[in-house]
Amino acid sequence: MKNLIAFFIFLPVIFTFDVQSNLREVLILLLSGIIGISLGDSFYITSLRALGTRRTLAVEALSPIIATILGSALLQEMLSLKVWLGIIIASISLIGVAIQKTEVHSFVRPNVTKAQGFIFAFLSILCAVTAATLSRYVLTNSDLNPFQTTEIRLLGGIIALIPFAKKYLIKSVILLPFREKSRIFYATLLGTNIGILLQQNVFKLLPIGLGWTLLSTSPAIAIFFARAEGEDLNWKTVALTIMVIIGLGISFI
Repeated sequence: MKNLIAFFIFLPVIFTFDVQSNLREVLILLLSGIIGISLGDSFYITSLRALGTRRTLAVEALSPIIATILGSALLQEMLSLKVWLGIIIASISLIGVAIQKTEVHSFVRPNVTKAQGFIFAFLSILCAVTAATLSRYVLTNSDLNPFQTTEIRLLGGIIALIPFAKKYLIKSVILLPFREKSRIFYATLLGTNIGILLQQNVFKLLPIGLGWTLLSTSPAIAIFFARAEGEDLNWKTVALTIMVIIGLGISFI
């Protein structure tokens, strides 16, 4: 539902470029949307349900290292030893921040073992990073801008999810109270439209390893909202967050 809403919000963008002259890039971005949005998010949700938030975020903290390896292998983005050191420090610190989180339960657990949950968590990372690498390739080798690549990726995500959509999906949303509809809209606008748009700008401007390291700092950024969610902060979480910032600083200095 969020993908549909996000696609229609940016719909005018689809008419700002010629599909035929950019067919190769469009196909790559559709594949990026299928891999990153459809498969990646599905694996991620399955992992969350099987492992809970803490363990899933701990596995996800390895993604900057995987992104840097893929960037080197597929895009020939060779980073210096100093950048690698910063990324490793940030990744290890992010694992620590994730482990410190107190929310470890989930309300729905599918018939998936913990071992399978870790596999799904790793697959979600692999899908997300692969999709990001494809996006960066297009953004650095074509005239398509982040707005256009965002819309094409959303379309790819929708195409892959349509066969699995329930018949009563739209009816269920229509029956929601206005307040809940508003929450879905704002969550989509902020998290999907603006979120993916900013993400695409990062992929255009930075090597995939550095860009993904920045995008992976959400567990550290989340501590600023911890008190609003009723979660107490301890000195370990604060110290690890500082280490994340130090790691990023080493990478960019």
